[in-house]
Amino acid sequence: MNHRVVITGIGIYSCLGQDLESVKKSLFEGKSGIVLDQSRKEFGFRSGLTGYVPEPDLKARLSRRQRIGMHQPAMYAYMSTIEAMELSGLDPDFLEQNETGIIFGNDSTAASVVEAIDKTKEKRDTTLIGSGAIFQNMNSTVNMNLATIFRLKGINFTLSAACASGSHAIGMAYLMIRQGLQDRIICGGAQEINPYAMASFDGLGTFSLRESEPVAASRPFDRSRDGLVPGGGAATVILESYESAKRRNAPILGELVGYGFSSNGDHISNPDIDGQLRSLQMALKQAGMNADEIDYINAHATSTPVGDASEARAIYEIFGDRVPVSSTKSMTGHECWMAGASEIVYSMLMMEGGFVAPNINFESPDEDTAKIQVVAQTKNAEINVFLSNSFGFGGTNSTLIVKKWNP
Repeated sequence: MNHRVVITGIGIYSCLGQDLESVKKSLFEGKSGIVLDQSRKEFGFRSGLTGYVPEPDLKARLSRRQRIGMHQPAMYAYMSTIEAMELSGLDPDFLEQNETGIIFGNDSTAASVVEAIDKTKEKRDTTLIGSGAIFQNMNSTVNMNLATIFRLKGINFTLSAACASGSHAIGMAYLMIRQGLQDRIICGGAQEINPYAMASFDGLGTFSLRESEPVAASRPFDRSRDGLVPGGGAATVILESYESAKRRNAPILGELVGYGFSSNGDHISNPDIDGQLRSLQMALKQAGMNADEIDYINAHATSTPVGDASEARAIYEIFGDRVPVSSTKSMTGHECWMAGASEIVYSMLMMEGGFVAPNINFESPDEDTAKIQVVAQTKNAEINVFLSNSFGFGGTNSTLIVKKWNP
């Protein structure tokens, strides 16, 4: 039996704001969260640009024992998850008594590892690292901390798939619920914001050097784009079977109807249009939809010359120039492991608000980007169905399709 999979809660903690309302306002206003972080320049970065995300103070919310195993990804994810749970009408007592899973996308906890090693080098004694370090260091830090704090009893694992991690986490949760293996799963993505996590990216020369005007640095689809800007935080999406949501009178915000995926099987970092096309086509087929039924596309476009051009060609081949397209990375930068989840949240807010957020800094298209309908200014629009792309290093591709709830 294939169960309908609905969205009953969303939460966000990002450079656009630390709650749904402030983020929705930033999206509508086309407000960027990108700044120049001078400490990165002092650290040795070529580019000091980043999406600024404050680290939350959890002392008033969690005990020391609960906090000790948490580093940035888990902290951010806790904040986005409590917001999503509140919206969904879930509380720890319910979760303890009713099997609920968790699948989060996360592909690094670099800072905590470096800090533990530095302490060992300084003290020359591993026993002084601290009891919480092991739980901070593991890529599964988000899952192990949240599953413990919220007393979750269902599926529990971290999905690591580069910049498609958050999207695949939602996709895997969708498949499990659809097949009846779980009633509900808390899923999403988290991305740490610190120099240790981003230094190797900077060393590859992938970051924009447009430091004189930080808010104009991330320029997806624009001819003058010169590289991405790193961002981060966390986003949570609560998926549930329709039957489960109905039993507890949960709010239904939308329905996840399609998940497509593929591997390029080619270059480790360069994009491949064939892989992207297969992911898009699979999502449409699974949703039982035609291309002309999609009202909005939240593009993966990260502001790199080759990547944006490749995605523009893939979008044009399937959708032509009919569908409004924007990349919210123009405002957030590339949120990496969380991007596939945060862009579902951003698009859900647009669907609810009746608008398409702008692809800011889109001033002059190139040969490929001129063929698709990139939305450069906020546009009032009814979004009944949206599609979100996520493509990652190693050639991993993910596409999700969400529609307004229709009983």
